Amino acid sequence: MNGTYRPLWLNESGDLEVIDQRYLPFENRERVLKTASDACEAIADMTVRGAGVIGNVAAFGVYLAARQFPNDKSAIHAEAAKIRASRPTAVNLMWAVDRMLNVVKSSDDVVADTLAEAIAICDEDVLRSQRMGEIGCDIIESIMQEKGLTSFNILTHCNAGWLAIIDNGSALAPIYEAKRRGIDIHVWVDETRPRNQGANLTSWELLDAGIKHTIIPDNTGGHLMQHGLVDMVITGADRVTRQGDAANKIGTYLKALAAKDNHIPFYIALPLSTFDTGTKDGITEIEIEQRCEDEVHTVRGINENGIPQNLRITPIGSKAANYGFDVTPARLISGLITEAGCIPANEAAIMAKLC
Repeated sequence: MNGTYRPLWLNESGDLEVIDQRYLPFENRERVLKTASDACEAIADMTVRGAGVIGNVAAFGVYLAARQFPNDKSAIHAEAAKIRASRPTAVNLMWAVDRMLNVVKSSDDVVADTLAEAIAICDEDVLRSQRMGEIGCDIIESIMQEKGLTSFNILTHCNAGWLAIIDNGSALAPIYEAKRRGIDIHVWVDETRPRNQGANLTSWELLDAGIKHTIIPDNTGGHLMQHGLVDMVITGADRVTRQGDAANKIGTYLKALAAKDNHIPFYIALPLSTFDTGTKDGITEIEIEQRCEDEVHTVRGINENGIPQNLRITPIGSKAANYGFDVTPARLISGLITEAGCIPANEAAIMAKLC
């Protein structure tokens, strides 16, 4: 497989190994996936997360099913159905499984052909990530020129870097490209409660890349925008409808509202595989995943002795609601940064690009 940064790779035995993102940034653990059930579990328990990587692991999950049942396509389909249902919101998951099953349908050697297709999906994501970075950075340079800026502040939410879409990510890809072009860039990193993907993962990536950043509580972004400290907001997405509504990590909608009120451009970066043309109205049609209450009640950190541990931060007996995503209406989105260009967030423009 091509690419510089990989949260997943094949080992010498043909098993899939992944970075277990649940333990970052304090522990760098790896997990070996040998079966389709392993892949399904890794997606469901968020060992891996991020729309692109979920799709990648799902694709390899079908390959692992083919390896388990090389002479039984019905069994492969059954395992693929379980993978497809492992998380409900990120459309890349369904897209990747369906693409793999098309290969299974016509294959005379399901093991070799599914392996080749899973690798191809990953390699294509490398190119998608590169193009999103270039196109997004062109937008950054355009805003800087228009406003006469010598430095640039971006606010992002959740993690949409190489841990989420291999190589450079989606929302972080323009930031990595800006660093390569020598732009003086700084990133405001939302902590992204309750799983803290910003505080744990985005900051970890940016620190490793030597990119200036500041971690902020989720409710700080609006204040920063009011005081002219944000030049652009950019996030990833787990599903975008044909009219341009975008489902992303819970809290994204609030950032879009604040950006709109303060006349700050708000962009979504996504590969074309994240579009769901079968869905129009994101608010009424996209299924929003509700996750375990424990993710709200507990937080993972390191104690005074440097030992990672989980701590409960809420009263025992209190209930918690844990919606994984919200939907940002198209009217709040300045543009959709894809590998095929920046697309206006409306149905005519999206369908013209996809058809």
